[in-house]
Amino acid sequence: MQTITADQIPVADNPHGVDVRHLYKTPDVVVTQITLQPGEVVKPHKAPVDAFFYVLEGSPRITIEGETVAAPAGTLVPSATGHLHDIRNEGDGVARFLVVKTPNPAA
Repeated sequence: MQTITADQIPVADNPHGVDVRHLYKTPDVVVTQITLQPGEVVKPHKAPVDAFFYVLEGSPRITIEGETVAAPAGTLVPSATGHLHDIRNEGDGVARFLVVKTPNPAA
């Protein structure tokens, strides 16, 4: 059985300059953990596939197509293909969340 922990995965180079770790990839799905320090932002962009964000820690502000929500730990926020979205950590602590994209846009 395979097990994966985020600290075993190197930080991926990304245009946002934040801690991005691709935990799991197949042609059908990619699962990424993103950690935002206070003040860090995943800049506005559009995903070419359906995605969802699942908040593990903190309460990042997620904006999709101009609608913003503060998403506490345990919240899942879906984003459809082509929707403009960004994620901000405006809090004092770390914000950590999973991004799941299906199908894998790089496959």
